[in-house]
Order: sequence, then C-alpha cells, then structure tokens
Amino acid sequence: MPAVGLFLFSVVSLHSFHVKAETQRTPARYFWWSFIRLNSDPANKHRWDTTWDLADRWVDPGFLEEFFLVSALPAFVLGGFIAGGLGKLGINQVSSFMFVMPVLIFAWYYFMGWLFDRWIRKRSQAGRLSP
Repeated sequence: MPAVGLFLFSVVSLHSFHVKAETQRTPARYFWWSFIRLNSDPANKHRWDTTWDLADRWVDPGFLEEFFLVSALPAFVLGGFIAGGLGKLGINQVSSFMFVMPVLIFAWYYFMGWLFDRWIRKRSQAGRLSP
C-alpha cells in the first residue's frame, strides 16, 4: 500500500507541475499542489508583485486528487501543519511540503495496510475456529 500512496503523490505532483508550466510563464510566489496553495517565499524576500500573482484562484481538483486527499487525510493534515509552521519560520513551503509529504504518506499507507492485514487475519482465524 505505501507504494500506491507514493505513486498517487507523484502523479498528482507531476500534474500540478504541468499545470504550473502551462499557466505561469514567469516565476510566481505561489505553487498550487492540486488545490493546496504553497508559498515559495513566506518571508517575502523577493518583494513579489502580487497584482499578477494568482494567489486566490479557484482550483477544481479531479477525482483522483479528491480520492487521494480523502484516503490520506491524516497525512495531509499533519503535513499542512508542518509546512505551515515552517512557512511561518520563513522556510519555503513548497520544498518542505515535497520533502515531508512522501514520508507521511508512506507511513499512513503502511499503517492502513497493517490494519487491513490484521483485520483479514482475525477474520480468517475466526472462520477456522467455528465448526
């Protein structure tokens, strides 16, 4: 299951990078990972011109992105807190998100796989004990 989670993360990340390349020809302060807005310069060191930055655009995620977010919701909540906290310290949220999320997704899907295996094992043992 962890491989599935990492695969889904890479597919959504790749799609987000392609969308950014198609819609933004110049460097921008914000990066949209699916519908999650990440600030590449939370300390505002580059003094961005925010009139041309689409910081508050509407993003409609697809089915795969919605399924992935719901299936790994605890990992995304924790990753959001971590990236947001590091952003308040002036650390690039895009880099921190891309570093932290694969680890959290791997751990979450590993845990879910372990629970699923345990549930299957208990059901198979209960079936053997009954006459």
